[in-house]
Amino acid sequence: MYMVYGKNAIIFYYIENNRKGKVSCASLGNLVQYPMESDVTMHIVMVEPEIPGNTGNIARLCAANHITLHLVKPLGFSLEDKYLKRAGLDYWPLVDVQVHENFAEVQEKYKGHHFYFLTTKSEQCYADIRFTQDDLLVFGKETKGLPESLLKQYPQQCFRIPMVDKARSLNLSNSVAIVSYEALRQLGFPDMAKSGISIKNLK
Repeated sequence: MYMVYGKNAIIFYYIENNRKGKVSCASLGNLVQYPMESDVTMHIVMVEPEIPGNTGNIARLCAANHITLHLVKPLGFSLEDKYLKRAGLDYWPLVDVQVHENFAEVQEKYKGHHFYFLTTKSEQCYADIRFTQDDLLVFGKETKGLPESLLKQYPQQCFRIPMVDKARSLNLSNSVAIVSYEALRQLGFPDMAKSGISIKNLK
């Protein structure tokens, strides 16, 4: 299921799994168009996210980097939540958001892709991953993280972000930003502006 967020309306498009190409819609006269699948750098998978502000922040990050955002039910908020929309600002038309009934649905759709599970319970560091384009970075809910059954099933694909022993965890949206930007760095920041207007041009 794909969702296109307009400034004043939410338009849902249900597209068959085998359909390819651009997903687009006209919302209030404005054309909204996602990148082609070949332009997608990677995927962020949020398993049962609970806090709308975090998901909104992550959606904005995905929009800025050609990352597809996957939300796995049950969600702890409505997709019409004002805090979700507010955190994503006006970036919603730029992000491809897909909602899945369960994680198995994601696995089935992306067979053959690399899945990396981020958890505080792992002994492996995320910086040791050798990322490739179209990888899936999987994060759990704010209160409990990823299900332990999933971690036990894929122990070699589990990684953590280093932190001091007394810290339980990092904010979820911060964690997503840390790992995704390391992946983008390894990929050479594809199709991204690596410079601004130049400091010397500031008035």
